[in-house]
Amino acid sequence: MVDIDLYAQIADLKEIDYRNTLAIATIIEILVAKGFISRQEFARIAQKLDTMSIEELKSIRAR
Repeated sequence: MVDIDLYAQIADLKEIDYRNTLAIATIIEILVAKGFISRQEFARIAQKLDTMSIEELKSIRAR
């Protein structure tokens, strides 16, 4: 019975992950369409954030 609960929880997480990813992609598309950010700028910032340490990200957030 525990296995079934675990599989159900994993399925729920996948659904939540999908919906969050869809929401983020939608926001990005709106920002690009309205000219607030270019795809290249988004990619550059995403790459920069991806290479930063947790401490660096926390310091940005604290500003």
